[in-house]
Amino acid sequence: MLEIRSDVIPSREQLFALYSDVGWTAYTRDMDCLERAVAASLAVFTTWEGDRLVGLLRCVGDGETIVYIQDVLVLAAYQRRGLGRRLMVACLERYREVRQKVLLTDDTEETAAFYRSCGLIPAAEAGSVAFLRLENL
Repeated sequence: MLEIRSDVIPSREQLFALYSDVGWTAYTRDMDCLERAVAASLAVFTTWEGDRLVGLLRCVGDGETIVYIQDVLVLAAYQRRGLGRRLMVACLERYREVRQKVLLTDDTEETAAFYRSCGLIPAAEAGSVAFLRLENL
């Protein structure tokens, strides 16, 4: 049985297994940094099958005027079962009163279709533009 939990911080080993499974090696190269980032998150939503971490979504921001949705991951073997959507719903419901919910992600048709289905739109459609600066690539 799959269960969504909020504000449970997974162990280092559980984080490594999940992030490695989805190929997010930029995170797993510095596990100390990843652990600190997850622990410092505004909110962490997780999906569990027993004691196995199956999915994770974390939010950063102030929780009042802006929330950044960061790191939406589901183990490859569990994808396409609606788990990512359940994590998004949990996050969007908790922060429904927050005006700005922002997510920065890769630009693929599949990714765009998923986030659109969750009620998000590209910044350009809202008359906005995003700027970023990436370090240590």
